[in-house]
Formats: sequence, structure tokens, C-alpha cells
Amino acid sequence: MPERPKILIVDDEPLNVDYLEQELIDLGYETASATNGQEALEKVAAEAPDLILLDVMMPIMDGFTVCRTLKESDETRLIPVVIMTALDGIEDRIKGIEAGADDFLTKPVNDRELLARVQTTLKLKHTVDHKLNELRRIKDHFAKFVPEAVKRLVTVDPKTLALARKHEQDVTVLFLDISGYTRLSEQLPPATLNTLVERYFSAFLDRIHQADGDINETAGDGFMAIFHDVDRGVHAVKAVDTALALLAVTARLNQENHEHPLSIHMGLNSGTASVGATRFEGMYGARWTFTASGPVTNLAARLAGVAKAEHILIGPETVHRLGERYRLERIGRERLKNITEAIDIFRVMGRSVLL
Repeated sequence: MPERPKILIVDDEPLNVDYLEQELIDLGYETASATNGQEALEKVAAEAPDLILLDVMMPIMDGFTVCRTLKESDETRLIPVVIMTALDGIEDRIKGIEAGADDFLTKPVNDRELLARVQTTLKLKHTVDHKLNELRRIKDHFAKFVPEAVKRLVTVDPKTLALARKHEQDVTVLFLDISGYTRLSEQLPPATLNTLVERYFSAFLDRIHQADGDINETAGDGFMAIFHDVDRGVHAVKAVDTALALLAVTARLNQENHEHPLSIHMGLNSGTASVGATRFEGMYGARWTFTASGPVTNLAARLAGVAKAEHILIGPETVHRLGERYRLERIGRERLKNITEAIDIFRVMGRSVLL
């Protein structure tokens, strides 16, 4: 009989822990708990869980520090971390992204959303583990027959997933979220919702890769993508073209999916960010993916946070780089949370008819 996935619950509120334990045990999972960040790290070191549900505000060590510590370690980097945030916790979400969180769960926790996010995250971990095991078997096979010079080209140990030192780089950041994900999680069985989201996200990720974008964070209901190029105007145009293409992809998929159509919304921003690269090496070469942090990322996330369904919102710097290529609607000048000055917000309506 296969082992049940173990989920570590990290929260200093006993009532929250009791509720989550009961829900997860009823769903067939094994649980463990910790009441502060330091205890959580000790339990992970003793027996690595399959997934961690992590509260933000805790004594001794907060959730962001715990997440960052786990993601910086070769031994624990691949353990999925779901950060639990308040209903309006956009600041926590941004900090969680920068710390390396894999997904987010809104407090107070809804039981259907809990199941949907846990199942999605564990399924992704299973896929990654399966792929790594497959690569290890290939490496072991080659070790028996291939000369040493060739063996050095096949590097598949998870420890090769190392974070390079961050540097300043000009990028355009795109945040995409599914509109009304919590409502969908209440209406649909988790398996149905997971299959539905995977279908759409698979098409989205293909389109982003075609435009040379890099997926950084993929959560249950959204992701962050980064576009970079030597020419600052080029990556801004690529990002906006991609955003329009994602709306078109969604409309096409909705024609096939009449029963449960999805809506998405996006926020984009351009500028200099602190960029770090993660390198994964395998049989067929290396792939670098990027993570970007700082004010540029924060503003993109907040633009996505205030966007309505099917809206693409961009900030003034991105507008400046686009020239006359697009039809834009000025939404207004707004002061967003934790942004020092009010900014002009624009909605991308489509390509300019003059071009």
C-alpha cells in the first residue's frame, strides 16, 4: 500500500492547526505540525514532508524567512511551500513570491480551495520527482557505457538546481491570475478544477515559451513570467503581445469548454529588477529560468491585483516603451498599496490599427 503524502502545518494558532489537521486527515493525508519557524526547519530536517502549509506571522522566525531558507538549500528546495495569507494579503503574496513560495492559500481557509491547492501542488511535485528519477536512471545507465568525458555532460543531481547570484537586469514582468478562482473551487470538484486549470495553463506556458519568456512562479491560480532582451523595447512588446495572445487562447479554449469557461486578468510592468537565474542541467543541455524581485515586480503584481476579468493593465514605463503600437485606455491615476506615488494605469485594448 503506497504511503500517504505527509503535509507539515506551520502555524502558531492551535485552532488553525486543529482545523487543517482534521480536514487533511479526512482527505487521506498524514500530517505533522510546528508552532514556529525554527521548529518547522527542525522537523523538515528530521523527516522531509511532501508539502508545507506555512503561515506568515509567527514567533521566533516568520514564514517568509522559513520559505527563503528552505528554497536556498539543496536538500529542501524541491519541497512545495504553500503560504497562507489574509484575504487582502497582496503584500504577503509579493513577499512570498520573492521568498520562493510555490502557491498561496487564503485565510480563513476554505475546505474546497484547500483540497484543490494541495492536490495541484502535490501532483506537480510528483511530476518533478518522477522526472528527476528518470534522469538519474539515464545517468546511471550512461555511467556503465559512456566514456568519462561524456559522463561529465550528463548532470542530473537535484543539487545542480543552484541559484546564481542576483544582478540588475532590465525586464518586463507579467503576472496572470484566474479571475474568481476561489468561487470556482467552491463550485467544482478538485479533480475537475485541476484538470481544467492544467489544460489552460499548458496552452499559456507554451505561448510564453514561444515568445522567449521564462516562467518563474506557477501557483494554483496564476503565475509570473519574465521577458528580457538586450533591447528594452523588444521585451516590453513581446510581453504585451503575449498577454494579448493569452486572452485569445482563453477565448478559444472557452469555445470548447462551454460548461466552465475561465477568465484571466494580468498586470505588466517594465524596468530594472534584481534578477537571479536558476540553472537545470540534463541530457539535452541546460535551461535557465529567472526570478525577478524589487519595485518593478511589486508594481506588476499590484496591477494584476486591481485588474478586472479579461483586463491587461500596464504602468507608465511600459507605456513609454510601447510607442504607438497599441490601443490603450487610461484607467486613471491611482495610489496602490505600498507604492509611494500615485501612478497612471492603462489598459491594453489591442494592437493599433495604424500598424
